[in-house]
Amino acid sequence: MATLRQQALAMVQARQRVSVTAPSFKISDYFGTNVFGPAQMKQSLAPSVYKKVMEAIDKGSKIDPATAEEIASAVKIWAISKGVTHYTHWFQPLTGSTAEKHDSFFDMYAGMEKFKGSALVQQEPDASSFPNGGIRSTFEARGYTAWDPSSPIFIFEKTLCIPTIFVSYTGEALDYKTPLLKSMEAISNAAVEICQLFDRNVRKVNPSLGVEQEYFVVDKALYNARPDLVMSGRSVYGHTPARGQQLEDHYFGSIPTRVKDFMMDFEIEAHKLGIPVSTRHNEVAPGQFEVAPIFEEINKAIDHNQLLMDVMDKVADKHGLKVLFHEKPFAGVNGSGKHNNWSLITDTGVNLFQPSNSARENLQFLAFLVGTVKAVHDHADLLRASIASASNDFRLGANEAPPAIMSTFLGATLTELLDELEKNGNVKIEKGDNMYMKLGISKIPEIILDNTDRNRTSPFAFTGNKFEFRAVGSSANCGGPMTTLNVIVADVLKTMAKDIEKEMSAGKEKKIAIVNVLRKYIKESKKIRFEGDGYSEEWEKEAAKRGLSNLKSTPEALDVYAKKATKELFERHNVLNAIEVHARHEIMLEEFIKKVQIESRVMGDLALNHIIPTAILYQNKVIQNANGLKGLGLDHSAAVDTIKELSKHIESLKSDVTAMTEARKKLNKEDDVVKRAKGYQKEVKEAYFDKIRYAVDKLELLVDDESWPLVKYREMLFIR
Repeated sequence: MATLRQQALAMVQARQRVSVTAPSFKISDYFGTNVFGPAQMKQSLAPSVYKKVMEAIDKGSKIDPATAEEIASAVKIWAISKGVTHYTHWFQPLTGSTAEKHDSFFDMYAGMEKFKGSALVQQEPDASSFPNGGIRSTFEARGYTAWDPSSPIFIFEKTLCIPTIFVSYTGEALDYKTPLLKSMEAISNAAVEICQLFDRNVRKVNPSLGVEQEYFVVDKALYNARPDLVMSGRSVYGHTPARGQQLEDHYFGSIPTRVKDFMMDFEIEAHKLGIPVSTRHNEVAPGQFEVAPIFEEINKAIDHNQLLMDVMDKVADKHGLKVLFHEKPFAGVNGSGKHNNWSLITDTGVNLFQPSNSARENLQFLAFLVGTVKAVHDHADLLRASIASASNDFRLGANEAPPAIMSTFLGATLTELLDELEKNGNVKIEKGDNMYMKLGISKIPEIILDNTDRNRTSPFAFTGNKFEFRAVGSSANCGGPMTTLNVIVADVLKTMAKDIEKEMSAGKEKKIAIVNVLRKYIKESKKIRFEGDGYSEEWEKEAAKRGLSNLKSTPEALDVYAKKATKELFERHNVLNAIEVHARHEIMLEEFIKKVQIESRVMGDLALNHIIPTAILYQNKVIQNANGLKGLGLDHSAAVDTIKELSKHIESLKSDVTAMTEARKKLNKEDDVVKRAKGYQKEVKEAYFDKIRYAVDKLELLVDDESWPLVKYREMLFIR
């Protein structure tokens, strides 16, 4: 292994830059060239067909078989003209990654390329081989993928990719996209009810999303020399280098040359796919970076994020690099998130989280702001569960990541405004008085600019015209958290509309009715608002006093999916039925178990087959040296101390790895998946991971550098 490490380091030093040339100096010349989008449709489809497609995209109407045939024909001609030979239904099963099965256009019996409308609209992949939480039995394998016209067809690596949903043959959702699309409809319906109190012209509200993707980049040779990175995505061992991020000199610093070449390359490919990436920079930790797009409709934004990660991974290979999307690939430095910047946009072009010069619009703004805060308050545990994973647990509450305690940050200005509204909002309004001035609502436009400072420790912060859900993990499919967010906000908005109607039915003037309901909601959700340092011990104590949950582990967080109220919530909005909620609970628990199991086995393998043998060989050298010094009558006490310390860590390592293995064997006999997951958390992860790592990291400091088998942190994070 030590030889492998040295070979990997030599390969890094020999790397040459990969030249990158854009197709044009202007991105606009090639943006979306690999996308069968509205412009391409308008050019290649008959006007009547184009109209039907756009109606399907805008209104969710179905595409009839004849129209599907015409679209398929146009898509085939376009794809073949670009050298495409195969097509696939591109979907997002509950694995967290995308899936595809390629079929050829070529029909051997017809002797020509064919692509039918039926193949465009629907395919039948095996459903039992994907996570299904017991929805499908292995012998009942059938499932369906069905075209989602709202997300554009694209070409990736000479394959025509058709974004689709994925369901069982009995209709249960087996993917992230199906419930997301339903949640978009749910929040649109709920938001329109509130909007129409202010503007009767609003007919639809679209959730908008911008995904800031953080990631690490390491040389591929170094990656391949670390079995733990290859097998689990994170380094289970590795002593913190003398220099990490403490000098605060990495954030927004000069981008390393090889990484910049890689960034330029994947941005070109992303732009061809219509992915609107616009920002790149160094992140806080050495070796960490970020890419961010401009905002899009939420469904398209999530598709693009999933596709972008695939593009980045494949382009990195060309540059001799490896992208790490794990939330915590390196201990002791910044973890990686996927900051979800979420807002609501009406079909009249109004951002419902954007303060305005209009007092009426500002009251509407406050209605949606307060409704969202109330949703986070009422469903904090569900929101926490939506971002729960074995990998994200390593990140939450450490090094620039928000804590597991759900809270919202609004900033001093809005906090003061809501406090004032709660305290004085229900004052008697005399005829002719300006209610908005009394409430201070009209002052929002003048002072809102002072309110956009982001609290980096808040998991859910208001940032001027949107909410930033910072707790989502960097490897996650945003469809899960965003479906949950859409549903919980929709639920509160529905209740808000009923409460306002009740006030108006009691004779209250509409504006007063709205303010009365907002005052009530502000008071009820006040404890979820926090403006301070989420990393502090004081906040944990304060949160406990407020009665806020602090669900630090995934199995604990996922308990909320077993609650009747959770199933009723998703069913109420026709997003997931009780069977689907139960299935997702089981799938997430199983995923947690498998990931902890894999890491545990990797830790054991590295310790027993690489670390301990290396440490023993080095210990024997030290013993020989000590004996030599002793024979010469020289002081050998330092060598004896080293021998003792090596022995201590070697013995503890053997003992703990053996005990961890036995704990794992015992838990594998447990049939109850909830008990098994909680057992893996307590009896494997919490009981042994840190202890075993401590011993190995101490041995890394004791064993001489030339002998150490694993590539070190300083080599992975700083070598370019």
